[in-house]
Amino acid sequence: MALKRVPGNIEDEPSTEPRRDPFAEAKEQVLASVKNATPQQHEAENMQRFAGFGIGIATLLSENVLCHPFIVFRRQCQVHQQAYRYHLQPFSVVQVIVNLQRHQGSFTMWKGIGSSFVVQGLTLGTEAVISEVTPLCKEVTRFSTLKEVAGHLALKALSIAVTMPFYSASLVESVQSDIASERPGVFDCIKEGLCRLVGWGTPQTTRLLPMYALLLPTVSHGLVKYIFTSAIQYLVQVVFHEAQKLRHQVEEDGNPPPPRSMMEAYFPELLASFLGSLFADVTLYPFETILVRLHIQGTRTIIDNIDYGYSVVPISTRYEGFSDCFRSVVKDEGMLGLYKGFGALILQYAIHAAILKLTHVIYTRLIEDLLVVSKKKEEE
Repeated sequence: MALKRVPGNIEDEPSTEPRRDPFAEAKEQVLASVKNATPQQHEAENMQRFAGFGIGIATLLSENVLCHPFIVFRRQCQVHQQAYRYHLQPFSVVQVIVNLQRHQGSFTMWKGIGSSFVVQGLTLGTEAVISEVTPLCKEVTRFSTLKEVAGHLALKALSIAVTMPFYSASLVESVQSDIASERPGVFDCIKEGLCRLVGWGTPQTTRLLPMYALLLPTVSHGLVKYIFTSAIQYLVQVVFHEAQKLRHQVEEDGNPPPPRSMMEAYFPELLASFLGSLFADVTLYPFETILVRLHIQGTRTIIDNIDYGYSVVPISTRYEGFSDCFRSVVKDEGMLGLYKGFGALILQYAIHAAILKLTHVIYTRLIEDLLVVSKKKEEE
């Protein structure tokens, strides 16, 4: 018996909706999910990377430019053996710097900044060349062997030794008074360093120490400072890493910890570098005082009078070497004579700390703005 169709059955009526291809629908869903999620995530990460790079460059320039006047002032204090104001605290430093700028111009405390950048560039270039032509490691990690670490330190020592004449010329440019001498060019430190290395144009009557007499104390100071700075940086980064691990521990339900933000990955390095440099500069300050005096001796340099900032004084010393300089300073100026200009070092790192704090505030604000923008895009 044949079945008859019942008129009016819904299944028999033609559908008014067009039939959709399941493959096309799945493709649209995938494209929509990629459009809504991936670009926003990548955009936020890229913005954080660019922000971190920009803040890093700005911090580097601020450290070298804004802190340079205090480096110049403390070096002038360190070489002025006849000064009776030691400037051990920062309050006496500011008034003298104001007097110097009032009488010699606004840029008088930025003298030698060009040569300091040149010396830094020469140091980086020397390390790169030595690492290419020798098996010495340019960088080491916590997984490096003792042989690799020793080779890395040897690389640093060779780099310091090669750039020592130019460092000496840069020291002279940073302490000599603008009133008593012409302002040198950016690359004059290279010419002066080569002349001092070979002895051209050096009067025989001066007390200028030869480069070989300065080699051991200069390399020793540079290596010890690098070791102190690197050790403190490593310890600070380990502390931050352990703190982040405790903060982002895996929950009991087995969910993985959230990925580190750029702030957590980048800012600890800035803070570690700050603390490492601070520890090294404070610890080795007496060593640096003696070293600067030995490099300046015999160069017939005239510096600003840092007692009041109104006149100039010549530098005339007769040290025979590192030990003789140490004994003479302690005998004639006392133990505090090794810390002349320490107040300028305090101001230097106070400015550096303020830059770090400002960097942290700016970076936090940028991350908050990126989160707000990402939430708005998700809602749309």
